[in-house]
Amino acid sequence: MIQAEKFDSPFKGRSLLTWLDYEPEEILQFLDYAFLVKKQAHAGEVHQRFLGKTIALIFEKRSTRTRSSFETAFGEEGGHPVFMSTQDIQLGGKESVKDTARVLGRMFSAIEFRGFKQEHVKQLAEFSGVPVINGLTDDYHPTQALADIMTLKENFGKLKGLKWAFCGDGRNNVARSLMIISAKLGIDFAIYSPKELFPPKDIQEICAPIAAKSGAKIEISSEISVVKNADCLYTDVWVSMGEESLKEERTKLLSPYQVNKDLMAATGKSSTIFMHCLPAVIGQEVTEDVFESPASKVWDEAENRKHTIKAIMLALI
Repeated sequence: MIQAEKFDSPFKGRSLLTWLDYEPEEILQFLDYAFLVKKQAHAGEVHQRFLGKTIALIFEKRSTRTRSSFETAFGEEGGHPVFMSTQDIQLGGKESVKDTARVLGRMFSAIEFRGFKQEHVKQLAEFSGVPVINGLTDDYHPTQALADIMTLKENFGKLKGLKWAFCGDGRNNVARSLMIISAKLGIDFAIYSPKELFPPKDIQEICAPIAAKSGAKIEISSEISVVKNADCLYTDVWVSMGEESLKEERTKLLSPYQVNKDLMAATGKSSTIFMHCLPAVIGQEVTEDVFESPASKVWDEAENRKHTIKAIMLALI
């Protein structure tokens, strides 16, 4: 049965650059949308809510889950996604980001950007006149964070009162985005990281008053005790895209923070789950026995990227 009904949302026309721009109740509304579209997908429902719509998908960085999620979610809803790599367009090269934004805004219903500079996604939002979604920058990864929150709630039935710990490079875009969304939603969040890779002071200072308001506890430490009572251990690759030359240095620095059976046991909870934004380097940031264990929710998490991205697009476009 094909349904072409409209999707009513109070967020139409807004962009998603970081969850700092949204109130807690608004983030929870996005989450509700995600659970709705996942239920519809699993029921085999076919909708055409993007019929006549187009989206420009700008990718400076390679991608599996983000690209697959945007293309399939938009296409299944009757819309037309157009993939653009740095080899396809002049973004920031021969043509300024500002000028590219003004051109794309006249041709597309929305823009997704996955690249290096947060400033570029900000300029696209400022000058295009259409909703812009941050599919990942060096600073933030908001679509990943929403999928992670969805996976957390699926496993525990709630968010407030939970604690999760990010283990590894505490400065990276995923760690920052998880800190923000946890602070907004009242989830206790810990970073278990070497001091050299603690998140920058500015993001800590931004999150502190937000966490105080929601009741979330934010902890950042190089001591293993910080993972105590964690309901979820989360990790990411030790070497982010663009930092390949630092592989040897990062491996040496982060080896003590590997997620393994001992670290899972250090939470003191038998119910602790494991999450990873993928792709994973087995034997580095996580051992195979944890990655392939019943505690690992990485495949649910990966599927939820699609449902949350569809929800975000429906809400904004």
